[in-house]
Order: sequence, then C-alpha cells, then structure tokens
Amino acid sequence: MENFDELLKKYADFIVRVGVNPQPGQTLIINCPLEGAPLARLCVRSAYEVGARDVQVNWSDDAVARARMELGSEEALTDHKPWQLRRYLDYAESEGGVCVLHLIADDPELYAGIDGNKISRVNAARRAFMEEWQEYTMNDRVQWSIAALPSMPWAKKVFPELDADAAMEALWKLIFDVCRVTGGDPVNEWQAHMERLSTLRDKMNALDLESVHFKSSNGTDLTVGLADQAVWESAASKSEKGVVFLPNIPTEEVFTAPHKDRVEGIVYGTKPYVFNGQLIKNFRVTFEKGRVVDYHAEQGQVLLGRLLDGDEGSRSIGEVALVPASSPINRSGKLFYSTLFDENAACHIAFGASYPGTTKGGTALTKEELLTRGMNQSRLHEDVMIGAEDSHITGKCRDGRTVELFRDGVWVL
Repeated sequence: MENFDELLKKYADFIVRVGVNPQPGQTLIINCPLEGAPLARLCVRSAYEVGARDVQVNWSDDAVARARMELGSEEALTDHKPWQLRRYLDYAESEGGVCVLHLIADDPELYAGIDGNKISRVNAARRAFMEEWQEYTMNDRVQWSIAALPSMPWAKKVFPELDADAAMEALWKLIFDVCRVTGGDPVNEWQAHMERLSTLRDKMNALDLESVHFKSSNGTDLTVGLADQAVWESAASKSEKGVVFLPNIPTEEVFTAPHKDRVEGIVYGTKPYVFNGQLIKNFRVTFEKGRVVDYHAEQGQVLLGRLLDGDEGSRSIGEVALVPASSPINRSGKLFYSTLFDENAACHIAFGASYPGTTKGGTALTKEELLTRGMNQSRLHEDVMIGAEDSHITGKCRDGRTVELFRDGVWVL
C-alpha cells in the first residue's frame, strides 16, 4: 500500500493521543496480538513522547489461544492466579495511575468447532475473576481504548474473493478509511467528529425522554424505556480525574441506559454477531417487562441461548445506542464480522451491564442505588446490531410529546 508506513504512524499517534490519552506520569498497558507488533511499537514511542511514565506490552497469539481452549483442561483454564488481576490493580492504585490500550485482530471464528459449553464456562470464570478490574473500566475510573488491526483469518472473512496478501492490504485500507486516517489529519478530524456527536448528545438530553421506539420493515417493533435519570453519552468519555479519552475506535454512536424492566416488543438482528469466537446470524428476540422471553437464530441458536443465560442480568439490556445508516462503516458496504466496527454501522442494544455513567451521577452510586434506577447488572456487555436502512425511531418525552429521531435509518433531530 502506498504511504503505508506514514498512515500506520498517524494511526498509532491518533490511537494513543486521542484514544487512550496517557497523561504525564501514567503507565500505559498495551494488550496486543503478535501480528500487531509494528503498530504496538509505534504506540509505545507515541506514549513516551506524550509523557507516559512507563509502557508495558502484553502479547497474545490466536493459535495459542485456540490450542489452549481446545486441548487444555477446564480446570487449568479457569485456574486464575492473583497476579493476573494485580498487574492491572497495582498500577491503577499507584500514584501515577494507569491507562489501557487494547489492540485487537479479530478472528471471527477463532473457536469454531470447539465445545461451546466449555468456552462459555471458561469465559464466565475469567469475567468473574476480573470483576474488580471491570469496575474500573465500566465506571471510567481509568482511560481505556480499543482499536483494531487486520489478521489473516479476519481479512479473508471480510474479503473472501481476494488472496491472503491482497485481503490484508484491503482490510488495512478499510480500517484507515473508516477511522479517518486516510484524510491526513486524524487527530483534528476526530476532534471535529466528537464535537458533532456531542451536539447530538446534548439535543437528546434536552428532550428529557422516557422511552425510544424502534420500527422497521423486517418486523422490529421495540419500545425501550429508559432508566431513571438516564443520560445520553457520545463518543468521548471522561475519567474520574477529568481526562478525556475515546473508548472505541471507530465510534459513531449516541447511547444511554435502558430501564432493565421497561423493554417491550420484538427486535431482529441486522448483522451477524461474534460471541465466544463463533457466529450468531439472523436472530430475533422478544422482550416482556425488560427480559428476553423468546429467541431464535438461523445460525448459532444454541450460542445465543448461552449468551442470554450467562447470568441473572444477561436477558436484559444495559445499553441502547443510536447510529445512523450514513456512518462511514455502513457506507463502506462491508460487513466486518467485528463488533467494534459493526456496532458503529447500525443502531444496537447490549445484553448485560449498564454503564454507570449513563445515569446522572452514576459513577458515584453503589450497585444497589444503580439497580433502584433500573440500571442492569451483569458480568456481560454484548452489543448486537438492530438498525436497518429503513429504521424509524421516535422518542416519547416525559411531558407527553413524541419526537421523531430517525427516518429511513438516519438522524432527523
């Protein structure tokens, strides 16, 4: 690819400086697959240039991960040691603090053919073990960001008509395009984009909505009641120390917290979803009083059931997000088979936990206080795409007005 090294450097600088935004004296932890080494090295340098105290890189490898899941005993795979949690908490509790960057290279079918029950139990055990650290990220107590790079299996899934090298190049180009790197100045472009999303966020908050209603020709007819004192948020987040960061790269959403008991109707998935390294396609779910009471998927029916039965809160939703069909990810015409991208091509809901920051003053509330407001509690947070090209979305205000939000899949607010 022409100018690849220059584009990769710009991508790395943007990921670090706008995405995770390490502050002077902070430690940055980077989690990265082996094939991401060139990008990780640039991120390390960029972090030091902005004043990071230290940068630690944790390497991973999909081939090893699959071999462990396939051949390792469940007892060994769930035998977590204290240092695996403390390596985050020790830095988080230190004077300089910590921020975390996840560089991911998705293989949408990494665990295809492996016992799904085993995968679910192993992943559930890890979520339970890491719950104390999850409290930091869910409450934005630290900066964190997720960004992607191609892997060969992922590139071939997105571009099956190309040979391996051409598919990798095509996926790199696509990532640079939808992440606004190709244009030449991603830092300034993203700052302008975040301002646009913030304007939409402010308009949504000014409406004082009690519910939103989704309807589309595929059969979706869903009313999502909002949590008490729900707050709409957009791309950028702010840590408890006031540091602005961008959790997801890319991002196109304006989102808030549903009330866990006030979701009614039926909704159809509009894009495949990857869960536990396996695909769920063409699904529908029916809600009554906030909980899924019926579900079906043309592919991954059993897998969808495992997701919904993950814990007490996984049959309710913790997020509802509005994303226009005009987003760069959707306009690309490509299905990414990656939630990081596909959730920013379509409106979505998330089974599982609410983000405390999506209710007023929520990051300072206890779990019991959050539950009182209708905020869902779970160890899961799994986004699934429900937006269609003809989605019609309205909002019901607390003063009784009905306001049109989306027509034919795009904002009209």
